[in-house]
This record gives sequence, structure tokens and C-alpha cells, in this order.
Amino acid sequence: MRAVHLDTRSGHLAVGAGGLAAVLALWSGVGTPAAAPAAPAAPGTEFHAAKVPHLGTVLVDARGRTVYVLTANGRTNVPCSDSSGCTTIWPALALPQGVSAAEAGPGARASLLGSKKLSDGRTYPTYKRWLLYEYVGDGEPGRATGEGLRSFGGTWYVLAPSGTPVTSTSGGSSRTPTNRGTGGYSGRSGGGIYDIGGDVAAGG
Repeated sequence: MRAVHLDTRSGHLAVGAGGLAAVLALWSGVGTPAAAPAAPAAPGTEFHAAKVPHLGTVLVDARGRTVYVLTANGRTNVPCSDSSGCTTIWPALALPQGVSAAEAGPGARASLLGSKKLSDGRTYPTYKRWLLYEYVGDGEPGRATGEGLRSFGGTWYVLAPSGTPVTSTSGGSSRTPTNRGTGGYSGRSGGGIYDIGGDVAAGG
């Protein structure tokens, strides 16, 4: 490949055939900023169906994490709050500012999606009137280790795409989590009734 040199008489660059290609390739990257990576979707903005071992097809969020509902004695939405420590273990899936509703992905039913604004001022997605939570113990998609756990006033279950809690695999005996020193996380349904931001969440 011929070198690139300056013609001192004309002040012009003299570029061989191979050198021209190299110069153009170099100039093409000058001043072009690298594209910023896309921000990950907030977990509460989309829900779809996915298979989880031992439970079958369940509802998961935009991150692919299994979502849970909290119920006791047939009650929809035993609430879960920051102040009780509940949302430290079971993070709530608030919608980002400016987003009014979640979207239904493959296997989820758009007709079952709703939202509810609580007294903390934030809007939360619902599915067949259930408020939805992740479980920190799962750690990654494809797990459902929170299924059947008793804590914060009720029992946690995953949801089928139909919006029905999946309870058949619990064998009628929900598991009890270990107390981790997080406020009301006693592991038994006698731990009290809590809510997000002070609002009793009756579903949306």
C-alpha cells in the first residue's frame, strides 16, 4: 500500500489507491459519537407469559422476572408497604413517570391489565385487579422461589396468564420464610395488614 505524503509544491495530499481507502475509513469515524445503550425497560411496563420449572406458564414482567400477588383468606391484594419492609423483599412495580398503563406481551391478556394510583402518588399496574410484585430471592428470570411463601399478612402466589393465582403446587401448606430482620417480615400471616404508601390496595 502506498504511503500518504504531502506535495510541498502544491500543498495537496498525494494518496495512493490503498492509502485513500485507509484515510476515508479513518475520517468516517471522526466526530461520530457511539450510540448510547438502550435503557432497560422498567419491570412494570410490560407483562407476558413464560414457562417456569414446576409451575408451568406464569405471568412475568418486562425483565422476565416472575411476578407475585399477596392474598389471605380469599382477599385480593393484602397490601405491602415500604414502611413495613415488605417492598424490600417484594419490590412493587410502579409505572415510570409519564406512563399510565402497562402493555400486554405474548401470552398476556390486555383486557386484564389495569392500573391503580395509590396515596404515595405513584401509579401501579394491576392484572385482573391484582397488584404485582417481584421477589428478591428469585434473582433472575425463570425462577419462582417465592411461590407459597407466607409473610406480611398473607401468602404469595404466582399468577397464571388467566389472572388466577397458581396455588395447586403448594400442597395446601405454604412455606415459611426465615426472618431476615426487615421489619414485619415475620414469615407468618399474623404479621399484620400493610399497604403501599398508606393506601389499602383493593385492586384496579
